[in-house]
Amino acid sequence: MTRLYSNGAFVDDTWRYLADQDPLPIEGRAIVSLTRWRAEQLQLVALGVPLGVKVEVGDTIDALADDIGRLALVALSFPKFTDGRSYSKGRLLREQYGFKGEIRAVGEVLLDQIPLMLRCGFDAFEVGHEPTIRALEQSHLPAIQRTYQTIGAHGVARRRLA
Repeated sequence: MTRLYSNGAFVDDTWRYLADQDPLPIEGRAIVSLTRWRAEQLQLVALGVPLGVKVEVGDTIDALADDIGRLALVALSFPKFTDGRSYSKGRLLREQYGFKGEIRAVGEVLLDQIPLMLRCGFDAFEVGHEPTIRALEQSHLPAIQRTYQTIGAHGVARRRLA
C-alpha cells in the first residue's frame, strides 16, 4: 500500500490517476500522463478541475514550460532508487519554470532520498516502502549534514556548508 507523505506527516491523497484510456469527463483532482496531457490538453483544461501530470524519467519537462500555470501538480517518477533523473526535473520546475504547485515523487521513494528531494523542490512523496513508512511515522527523517551544491530559494539553504 502506498501512502502520501507531505509537510512532515502522512495525509489523505485527494488526487487520482486517470489512465490514458479512461473516459472523460472526470470529477475531482486528476493526474494524467504527459502523453495524454499533450494529446488532450484543451479538453482536460475545459473540465475545470485541478489537473496534474505524471512525468516519466525518459520524458522531458520542456513540453510543460508553457503549461505550468494550468497545472496544480507534477508527479515525477522514480522507477528505481538508483535513477536520479527526476531530481533535476524537480529543480528545473521550481527554479527555471517557477512552478508553484505540488511536486510529487512517485515510485521507489526511500527514506534517505527524501531530504535530497526536499532540497530539489519536492513537497509530497508517495511512499510504499514499509521501513520508510515506519521511520516517517516515528519522525525519523535524516538530516543533511553537508552539501556541495547551492540550491534555489525554495530549498533549505542558499550557501554551501563546510
